[in-house]
Amino acid sequence: MLFANHPAYADLTPAQYAEALAWLRRTGMVTAMGHPVVEISDSELRDAGAASAIPQVRWSRAAEEARRAVGELGEQALLRLLIKGGVPQVRHVAAESDAYGYDIAAGASTERAHLEVKSTTNPTRLVIHLTRHEYEVMATDPVWYLVAVLVGRDGEAVNVATVSRTWLRSAVPADRDKAGRWESARLEVPTHAITPGLATKTWRLVEDWPVPSGSVWSFQPLSTTARMSVSGENRRGMLQP
Repeated sequence: MLFANHPAYADLTPAQYAEALAWLRRTGMVTAMGHPVVEISDSELRDAGAASAIPQVRWSRAAEEARRAVGELGEQALLRLLIKGGVPQVRHVAAESDAYGYDIAAGASTERAHLEVKSTTNPTRLVIHLTRHEYEVMATDPVWYLVAVLVGRDGEAVNVATVSRTWLRSAVPADRDKAGRWESARLEVPTHAITPGLATKTWRLVEDWPVPSGSVWSFQPLSTTARMSVSGENRRGMLQP
């Protein structure tokens, strides 16, 4: 009603405003909850009318802290899933140091998994931030896996999936000159690079992974019957290295 009737907003149609908001969400400038991830100071807003003034957009500290909080919630939610699933050895190494290049170490007898957890509250698309250190650890660690966790309002995991290592290798930037190198990359993961559930090549860590009630990251939810019909052999092969 405001956009349709207030004269201050008559320069654009409501449809154009809606498309602008959709674009901001696609580019990651607005969160799924509708909050901006950038801030412009009051002085910049006051000077915006001057011909020589160019407002400087800065990353919001509050948005960065909120993203970090979601990340911690996702790690804790996955830890609870692993412990509940009976994984005998679970260690939250991210709480000790960032030097490992992954967040959780899980083990059972001779089997191991090093899990880098990327958490989000956005069910419509999966956007991750991968550091150079995490990527280099992945390149040399055969039991490193990137796990995506969709965090619900209660802080629990709504959905868990695994991102293809092959796709990660193809998606990261390339250093063009030895004088410069990338340190962090923002990647939007396509559906074909996401595998539902959490498994290594031979070991399914969570047998009953969370099943969302609606579409998540372009995947349609499996019914309980369909999920139960997945054989153990198929489950072991669900993760692409």
